[in-house]
Amino acid sequence: MTDDFDTNGNVTADELRLLIERAERLEEEKKGISDDIKDVFAEGKGRGYDPKAMKRIIEIRKKKREEYQEEEAIVEVYMKALGMI
Repeated sequence: MTDDFDTNGNVTADELRLLIERAERLEEEKKGISDDIKDVFAEGKGRGYDPKAMKRIIEIRKKKREEYQEEEAIVEVYMKALGMI
C-alpha cells in the first residue's frame, strides 16, 4: 500500500484520479452491456419467447451438468415432500 502515498505519506492525487476514472469508465461499459442484455431479452419476448425461461437456461448453462442434476434432484425430493408433485 505504500505505493499509494508520496514520501510524506500523502495520497498521490494523479494515481488516485486515474484509478477512479478507470473504474468510472468500466461502470459505463457495464451499464451499456446491461442495457444490451435487456434489449436481447426484449427482442426474444417480442418474438414470442419467455424471458424468464431464457434467463433460467443461461443460468443452467453456466453450471456443470452434474451440479445442475444434483440441484434438480434435491428440488424434486423437496417438492415430493411438500406434495407438490
